[in-house]
Amino acid sequence: MGPFSALDIATTGASVSQQWMDAVANNVANVNTIRPAGQQPFRAELVVAQSDPNGQGVAAVGVALQGGNPPVSYDPGNPLANAQGYVTHPVDDLSQQMADMIASSRMYEMNLNVMSTANESYQHALQIGDKL
Repeated sequence: MGPFSALDIATTGASVSQQWMDAVANNVANVNTIRPAGQQPFRAELVVAQSDPNGQGVAAVGVALQGGNPPVSYDPGNPLANAQGYVTHPVDDLSQQMADMIASSRMYEMNLNVMSTANESYQHALQIGDKL
């Protein structure tokens, strides 16, 4: 590990949490996206992260889509309803998205705090070196 590894590792964590927050924001924005029955529904995006094998942080390695069967409802008055009057709802859970938003926000904040603390420590070490 290098002399600034705490900063490097925290930077990777902040980057992943930012990508997670972006995905959650998109999921929340599409929580009410209706499609005609038979068409593919909007599926929540899930950021896939993986730790670095050398212990140097974490990285987002892809995005997976929420699995499962989409809810379909009878809504003949909806302009997106198919000929039988059915619409497809997104595979997206608002309560889960809100919990993920809180978790990703706290993860981002925690990594910024680590970066700030590491920076202060490095600055104090440099000041001590100047006094010697």
